[in-house]
Amino acid sequence: MIKTTNLTKQYGSLTALDNLNLEIDQGDCFGFIGPNGAGKTTTIKILATLLRPTWGEAKIDGLSVGPVHAREVRSVIGYVPDYFGAYEDMVVREYLEFFAAAYHIHGKKRSRVIGDVLELTDLGYKQDAEVNSLSRGMQQRLSLARVLLHDPKVLLLDEPASGLDPRARIEIRELLKELHRMGKTILISSHILLELADLCDNVGIIERGKLAFVGTVGEILDKARVGTILHVAVSARQAEAVTLITGLDGVSAAEPKDGRIRVTLAPEKGDASMIAQRLVADGFSLTRLEEEKVDLETAFMRLTRGLVQ
Repeated sequence: MIKTTNLTKQYGSLTALDNLNLEIDQGDCFGFIGPNGAGKTTTIKILATLLRPTWGEAKIDGLSVGPVHAREVRSVIGYVPDYFGAYEDMVVREYLEFFAAAYHIHGKKRSRVIGDVLELTDLGYKQDAEVNSLSRGMQQRLSLARVLLHDPKVLLLDEPASGLDPRARIEIRELLKELHRMGKTILISSHILLELADLCDNVGIIERGKLAFVGTVGEILDKARVGTILHVAVSARQAEAVTLITGLDGVSAAEPKDGRIRVTLAPEKGDASMIAQRLVADGFSLTRLEEEKVDLETAFMRLTRGLVQ
């Protein structure tokens, strides 16, 4: 559904996007992760026909993204930027009427479509409210309602949860899940990495305009795993336990931390059960033994060096 081939964007000597090769299947929700300035917004603006690449190609639904097919591309996409826009003096329904007219939706169909998107985004009770009176979360839902008016196949969302409070983020996430269930292809950039893990089929990490890693969340977490880390707790004699664990075969390091012992096992050598057996055999009362999970945020920090142009 979305495919880029050697997509590059340069501003003089600055390369914002460097031979990006990306493919997103129909119906996928793809999370785009990267530091500020990494090239996420540039990519999305090119796909939204708002920027021309220096070279390379991008296609959406088989249509080349460029001036020749820009009108056809815009008919199949919905683009939500990371800012709301300059229509705050309208009321909600008037705002949607304006954009429905821009999409050439008229008459009874317009009224029905606006009613449908208001219901989907749970904004029906706010249809007579002024846009500038809405909370940031409601404005983001209104932005989604706007781009859903023409029932696009593809949604391009640039930081849709930026600046939202926890409740609003949850509401946006649930709405995006519903759109995903409806079969929309979604490209979403975000810094709220834990929410992408819960939402996306696949994730790509971009750094300095290059796609550094792409795969399922599980594959990226596995790639970021650098040996197994355990958290061990004993009821007493912690210093002796640290000494014992440090001397065990397959243990790279053991150190006390926050009332527990943080143990790093050598890759493919360490054995958590062996640690438990030795502690118990030496008379320690073991109260905790668990593996430290690698989440998407940890993976991001490990797999990137924070290098941006």
